[in-house]
Amino acid sequence: MADSASSIVAPWRIGVDVGGTFTDMVLRDATGRLRIFKAPSITADPSEGVLNVLRLAAAKLDLSLAALLRDCALFVHGSTVATNTILEKKGARVGMLTTHGFRDSLEIRRGIRENQWDHRAPSPPVLVPRYLRQPVRGRIAADGTELAPLTVEDVASAAGLFKEEGVEAVAVCLFNSFLDGKHEREARDTLAKSWHGDWISLSSEIMPTMGEYERGSTAVVNAYVAPKVTRYLKALDERLRELGLPRSLLMLQSNGGAVSVAEVASRPVMLVMSGPAAAVGALRGCAPSADLANFISMEIGGTSCDVMVMARGQVPVRDQLVIDGYHLTTPSVEIHTVGAGGGTIASVDSAGLLTVGPRGAGAQPGPAAYGLGGEEPTVTDAQLVLGRLREGPLAGGALKLNLSLARRAVETKLAHPLGLSIEGAAAGVIRLLEQNLLHAVERLSIERGHNPANFTLVAAGGAGPMHGATVARALGCKSALLPRAAGAFCAMGTLASDVRQDYLQVFVADLDRIDRSTLEAGFAQLEVKAHESLARQGFAEKSAIQREIDLRYVGQQWPVRVALKANRFDEASARQSFETEHQRLFGHIQPGGRLEITALRVVGCGNLEWPLPPARTSQQKTPAPRQKRSVWIDSTYGWQDIPVYDGEDLRPGCKLQGPLLIEERTTTAFIGPNDVVEVNTADDFLVHIGAAA
Repeated sequence: MADSASSIVAPWRIGVDVGGTFTDMVLRDATGRLRIFKAPSITADPSEGVLNVLRLAAAKLDLSLAALLRDCALFVHGSTVATNTILEKKGARVGMLTTHGFRDSLEIRRGIRENQWDHRAPSPPVLVPRYLRQPVRGRIAADGTELAPLTVEDVASAAGLFKEEGVEAVAVCLFNSFLDGKHEREARDTLAKSWHGDWISLSSEIMPTMGEYERGSTAVVNAYVAPKVTRYLKALDERLRELGLPRSLLMLQSNGGAVSVAEVASRPVMLVMSGPAAAVGALRGCAPSADLANFISMEIGGTSCDVMVMARGQVPVRDQLVIDGYHLTTPSVEIHTVGAGGGTIASVDSAGLLTVGPRGAGAQPGPAAYGLGGEEPTVTDAQLVLGRLREGPLAGGALKLNLSLARRAVETKLAHPLGLSIEGAAAGVIRLLEQNLLHAVERLSIERGHNPANFTLVAAGGAGPMHGATVARALGCKSALLPRAAGAFCAMGTLASDVRQDYLQVFVADLDRIDRSTLEAGFAQLEVKAHESLARQGFAEKSAIQREIDLRYVGQQWPVRVALKANRFDEASARQSFETEHQRLFGHIQPGGRLEITALRVVGCGNLEWPLPPARTSQQKTPAPRQKRSVWIDSTYGWQDIPVYDGEDLRPGCKLQGPLLIEERTTTAFIGPNDVVEVNTADDFLVHIGAAA
């Protein structure tokens, strides 16, 4: 169906994901039909990229921008603004209040060597210099009682220094405040009177977890990103409202759930994995039921590849997150990211060896084939040289690929220095990239105790379907799923992600000697917070609560997170769930070992149901290819003339044997020899690895 205002039914939802190369937009109308739009990202101002893709969509749908936004019932946004603020070191000037004697814990860190063989790599620069880390007197004991009152004069003195030094944001992390945050609240009140700044981050409110370093580091990063991120979100929200959006936008968080701008404004650190975490919602939409959702996703965009594992419909959520060397304690879905995308740059190093990544060409200038001034060869240039991509419009016409520019870049930068043909150098780029992708996927599958043979590899992102079948074969997967809308996978995921809020309370007790009344009181407190937050966001009637506990063997450092079945606490059931997960993660258990609870958790979700898209009619006759094209298959098959199909011509029930190419609006899929691709009932491309053989 052609894009037009008459082809969509109001009200609709809009999801926008800002990537390194493209800003993707998905519009899903009241009948479930999808429309996808892409525009180049604007690195200097991501909000302009958002507005540009909205203008593009409005023009293609023959609507005014006001009309497009006016009939939007929900606008969900995934953004890397928080992450980029950290990576580019463009955050605020931060001051910090610590308990007397703990001034240097932020710089001492944990003392854990990330790479045990590398003792020379420097730690990232401390975001708060020592003279701005001000100690204050006062002490909370290990049981939460007050040993000594907070000395407000120390806080006032620090506030004077912060004012003189132009501090823009202050992080407060006082000892044992996870048990009682009253000293931190008192410090905030004093700062508000003496310092007159707007950005104060309390560790006891952001994430009241045990561990002074992680909690302090999280509070500091929150303060560091708060001015820039919160201003961006509020400005974008106000602009969209002025243009006609009837309600405030929602943001994707690191935990895979959405949240309102008002709720996340004080905790923008929760957005550091905002974009990639949207894959959780997209993966759930790929399975007919949660029990069958065993997926390993490999979302390959222009600059990076994000890997995620979903087992039986669940993606692990962890509290430990490291961004550019900074340790954060925030709920985040487990994602492994490597610099491997369509815009990843290939080069020859000083030893004369071919390398691919982690540097990327980004949106500007992008791959050499874009014709925007880029001269470095990228993966996209190599795919074009090998015939797997065709010259001409890309991403719905947003860009154009130029074969001669791609060949020149590969020849001058790779083929000539390596003494190879242009095609040989391009093939080497693809082989090396796919080896990097394989290692990235193994990191979250095999190393986490998962057998890839029991999973379907989902190859998404604009570049994912080009590599999905090859990586799936190397992993030992029986099938690979190539979403039809792979190029807007995370934007689609924003529209399938429920609103989510995570709450935690430290609670140390022996599993078999628990005081149930105290346990219930702890859960009840957290549930009140969850219900209140969901109600503020308009989900009082469509909410669900999940209780969880952290368990560990006595003496063990890291706990294991366990969901309570039917939200009921049962010692035997909790032990069984813990042992199952411990066995998978670590390969052993202690039969009858003593277990202790370390924390209570409550996850509150607001349901964002929406109609499923109407089923497409099944394939009635064998589709004809759009053309035949000479394509490099691999070192065994070499160059072959293979059919190239228009994805729009392939409907549910269609089965084709590789090698072949499928060209869709946002991606191109490469199906290898002996593989069979079928269009499944969800209208995506399911590749059966080696089925023809």
